[in-house]
Amino acid sequence: MRKNIHPEYMECQVRCSCGNTFTTRATKPNLHIELCNECHPFYTGQQKFVDTGGRVQRFADKYGSASTAVAERQAAEKEARAKAVAEKEAAAKAAREAKAAEKAGKAAQFAEKASAAVQEVPAVDAAESAEQAEPAELEGEASEASAIEDASAVAPAEAEALAKTEADSAE
Repeated sequence: MRKNIHPEYMECQVRCSCGNTFTTRATKPNLHIELCNECHPFYTGQQKFVDTGGRVQRFADKYGSASTAVAERQAAEKEARAKAVAEKEAAAKAAREAKAAEKAGKAAQFAEKASAAVQEVPAVDAAESAEQAEPAELEGEASEASAIEDASAVAPAEAEALAKTEADSAE
């Protein structure tokens, strides 16, 4: 070793931020440290938050406003999506209501057509046919008159069935 180029090696009193003190050898007489074997998480097995020189505060100062801006932008996007969904649902509801009103209008038209068809069918009374018929033909005509009455009774039922099938096919 060369002489007069190396620092003097002496006893040193080491003081930790946790309050622990011990003596060792160093080039300075006193040392102040932040972590020692009594408080370091590796030796204690407990997690400890270590903020050396305000690093966390500096990070928050530097990037904190950016994180709030990102959160605000995401909230605005979420609100816009919710508004779009609500408008789409309202449009679909209006379309369903318009379609239901159109179906109701068509059903009313079919009902009117069916009632008009029933009114157009001539009703033949047995009394009118008996006055016009000759007495010899009366016996044959009576069976025909009852058949016509049966047909006129069936005609409204057929008209209603026709209106129902048309309404079903329109849907």
